[in-house]
Amino acid sequence: MTNNLTPMMKQYMQTKEEYKDCILFYRLGDFYEMFFDDALTASKELEITLTGKNCGLEERAPMCGIPYHAVDSYLNRLVSKGYKVAICEQVEDPKTAKGIVKREVIRVVTPGTNLDTQGLDETKNNYIMCIVYMADRYGLSVADVTTGEYLVTELDSQTKLMDELYKFMPSEIVCNEAFYMSGLDLDDLKNRLHMAIYSLEAWYFDDALCRETLQEHFKVASLEGIGLSDYECGMIASGALLKYLEETQKNSLSHMSRLTRYATGNYMVLDSATRRNLELVETLREKQKRGSLLWVLDKTKTAMGARTLRKYVEQPLIDKKSIVKRLDAVAELKDNAICREEIREYLNPVYDLERLVGKITYQSANPRDLIAFQSSLSMLPSVKCILKDMESDLLKEIYEELDPLEELCDLVGRAIQEEPPLAMKEGGIIKDGYNEEVDRLRKAKSEGKNWLADLETKEREKTGIKNLRIRYNKVFGYYLEVTNSFKNLVPDYYTRKQTLANAERYIIPELKELEDTILGAEDKLYALEYQLYSEVRDTIGKEVVRIQKTAKAIAKLDAFASLALVAEQNNYVRPKMNDKGLIDIKDGRHPLLDPKKVVPINIWMGRDFDLLIVTGPNTGGKTVSLKTVGLF
Repeated sequence: MTNNLTPMMKQYMQTKEEYKDCILFYRLGDFYEMFFDDALTASKELEITLTGKNCGLEERAPMCGIPYHAVDSYLNRLVSKGYKVAICEQVEDPKTAKGIVKREVIRVVTPGTNLDTQGLDETKNNYIMCIVYMADRYGLSVADVTTGEYLVTELDSQTKLMDELYKFMPSEIVCNEAFYMSGLDLDDLKNRLHMAIYSLEAWYFDDALCRETLQEHFKVASLEGIGLSDYECGMIASGALLKYLEETQKNSLSHMSRLTRYATGNYMVLDSATRRNLELVETLREKQKRGSLLWVLDKTKTAMGARTLRKYVEQPLIDKKSIVKRLDAVAELKDNAICREEIREYLNPVYDLERLVGKITYQSANPRDLIAFQSSLSMLPSVKCILKDMESDLLKEIYEELDPLEELCDLVGRAIQEEPPLAMKEGGIIKDGYNEEVDRLRKAKSEGKNWLADLETKEREKTGIKNLRIRYNKVFGYYLEVTNSFKNLVPDYYTRKQTLANAERYIIPELKELEDTILGAEDKLYALEYQLYSEVRDTIGKEVVRIQKTAKAIAKLDAFASLALVAEQNNYVRPKMNDKGLIDIKDGRHPLLDPKKVVPINIWMGRDFDLLIVTGPNTGGKTVSLKTVGLF
């Protein structure tokens, strides 16, 4: 069958063989085409027309396609339904290619590795999770490739694993074959929780490969350097996840600069029923944020702050010292309303630095992304100045962690146009005055005709040839044309290029230099602008650790400022912490209910009363009372 295929379809089939589990987006000119089974699937899922193509076989191959400039929307629809998509691009210029244009898969997009910010909820992380089941133990590693977050832990029971799944709600799970035999209801994860689950080949979980992958990525001689020397199962999970991301993303993962080992005991265990019934981040029936606890608390100004606040709600602390530190920070911002509102004003124009730096390290950031980055950084010195006099421990830590990154802000400000185009290779990116050669080429492109007219006038006056003309054709380029009646006035430095019946054509060094400048100006300008833009982008990418540290500081500050504002608006009272097992609530009310329409509740529970039976008539407030205690 393969021998009968056309050369292009042979190339397609060879690529498809390497990516059997993916829908292959195969670049042909201005379209991504799909063939055979991929075309049947895509036409159904995307509701696009199915056609056919002669491919050398007796029957036409089923085929459908999408415009390359609209790929993101189609890609998001497929990935959101659990499909993997391999993007196969032309990697050489069709104009210079001999034979079939060379093509390669440049990236595999999966539910957990989708980078398109338009297709993701900016207020929540898009996690991918790797689970390794071995010897009645689970190694678990979680990452968000859009922000660089990368975590690892080990668990000793299925119950704890389910708690982590509900905590992170990953859009994609990759696992070893043994995990399928662990007894977990995978259909429930797929159908009810909409988690795509893929098992990886055994070699991903090879102990030596996982060690080598982690050591090379973090540039350490041993796993002790990243705290995994005694974390065998967790090491394999994190190493396999990193290898999977390297294989699918085919790009730098330098923004995943730190692997954080965490213990589940640091946070309160909240099972799925508790999360649902307390309506922490979504309502029980409508599954919407509006009407949830997070909806009440979230007055954040940035996407980073919104994600951080969501984590605080979903992962409550249990360490008293850590809780008190957070309360101190919120209290200080609540009591300093002017400073708090000034901070929030400066945070309002700050873009999502975590995801921007992810795009920068992936080299997918466009010029407008860099302007968004620069405008965000320009707010940081003012924020830092306000934080200078804060006294609570966490706000002091944020002050120290917040790096204004002034040299990067200055670099982008000097280099990139304030309103650049989206395209990276069509010019109009670099500012005037940043690079002399760009200025020269830009001037050549716009003023070439004036230069030629000036040279023509100068040569007429110099030689006395009144009808001298500078002309152009594709064969000879630019030339000076002199009619035969003025041949006797042609100076020695004119070099004859062509003889016509009634005229002669000449070239001089100055005209040749102008020709080289004008004809190559546009192509050279676009290439040079892209090169300079790439250098700016790469310079920013080298500072990924500093940027991420600053982004996390901004995110925490935004979350605390939001909580402080809500506390002030709703007259919340700071709780007093105790380690005696005592709950003493006076005039408590559910945060979602109007205080004017709710009877406050008083509840006291101690070690001698760790169980209360609540009775009363229907709609008497039993559920509200229970939820109020749960939320407190």
